[in-house]
Amino acid sequence: MSPPPDHAQRSELFLLDHERTTWHDETLWFVRQKRDRAAYATPEFQELRRLASDLKDHTLSRLAQYLEQFEAAALANGVHVHWAADAAEHNALVLGIVQRAGARRVVKSKSMLTEECHLNPHLLAHGVEVIDSDLGERIIQLRAEPPSHVVLPAIHLKKEDVGETFWQHLGTEKGLTDPQQLTEAARQHLREKFLAAEVAISGVNFAVAETGSVVVCTNEGNADLAIGLARVHIACMGLEKLVPRLADLAVFTRLLTRSATGQPITTYTSHFTRPQPGREMHVVIVDNGRSQQLGRPDFRASLKCIRCGACMNTCPVYRRSGGHSYDFTIPGPIGAILSPNIDMRKHASLPFASTLCGSCTDVCPVRIDIHSQLYKWRQVLGAAGLVPASKQYGMRLLSRVLARPALFRLGGAAARLGLRLVPHALSHAPGYNPWAIARELPAPPRQSFRQWYAHQSPPAHE
Repeated sequence: MSPPPDHAQRSELFLLDHERTTWHDETLWFVRQKRDRAAYATPEFQELRRLASDLKDHTLSRLAQYLEQFEAAALANGVHVHWAADAAEHNALVLGIVQRAGARRVVKSKSMLTEECHLNPHLLAHGVEVIDSDLGERIIQLRAEPPSHVVLPAIHLKKEDVGETFWQHLGTEKGLTDPQQLTEAARQHLREKFLAAEVAISGVNFAVAETGSVVVCTNEGNADLAIGLARVHIACMGLEKLVPRLADLAVFTRLLTRSATGQPITTYTSHFTRPQPGREMHVVIVDNGRSQQLGRPDFRASLKCIRCGACMNTCPVYRRSGGHSYDFTIPGPIGAILSPNIDMRKHASLPFASTLCGSCTDVCPVRIDIHSQLYKWRQVLGAAGLVPASKQYGMRLLSRVLARPALFRLGGAAARLGLRLVPHALSHAPGYNPWAIARELPAPPRQSFRQWYAHQSPPAHE
């Protein structure tokens, strides 16, 4: 049985469509530029980043305390609190709540956690209709695809793709590509789903330990509509979503959408503290590997992530390879840190899907040292023997060459001579240098830097 494709192999499929790849790259860079303008227009932006990072560090250092405080406050508000160790337990808990409510129809707003746990297939397998109400999520649900971005789940699709999908599933006019008309078709389609739903499921952007509230940030208002109409609300949250006090929340809401899409704040920032009279509210708190990551000192800071997607928008590898090439719910640089924690063997290629340029760290609103953690994961994976044999032996050979100055000089001289005599044979041979498929090597120098430096006159002393 052949091993599953790694990131590089999946990226090749995305790169076959050169026009789409370029469009994807330029679109995400446009979003990154919006983020920059929003950041530069906020004089205290860097101070907010430092404060948010410190608040997250503080919360993670006392996570058990704040989880207990949140549970006590939520229970006092009449909210049912459930704990799930992993995805299977989360799915079983949610299904149990739905079945006890006698419900067969569920409307779900955007939630990366439920995507991570593969909740939709679990509910559908047990006869529960589940409809994603976020426009981007609904599009990819109709196409039976996973999200390719944490904020812009259908960013890999063009309006022509959406028009074709709506023609097939919603009966719109074939060839329709007008965004306003497509959005109206989705609105009419979803309205009846909202009215018929008996249970509303939401994600949680933030949870406030002080008040026992969960906070949901959306631009479409779909979460508010679903929760307002359904008699049961289930909020699914990762245990790292906590902030200590209500006063701390403003720091994160000012950073979230500025970093994600360049907006000052989401259109809707809704606090859900207690159920409405005659209704139920449930909060399912999920671990699913988070406590394990918390116990890894080198990678603990990744739990500070607020899922803004800024690292994806700026990453040159993500922009050119697409989110589906990561084969993980959270793609991009932050996903490449989180995924090996879940399954080190399956996701061993992802920490290498980075240039280590540090742009992801520069834009992270909570100052996660993303590129440093990617580098550390490479070391961990190498020590575990989970990198390709060619890379292992190549790095061992290179380390020996770099540790011996005479051998290094000899190798450099041989390489310069070889590139002058047979440049294309060495640099463009199939399978020898994939980097050069789309690049031209510069002309090799006649001498090394050391040789050049040895012939330079020493600077004159004043």
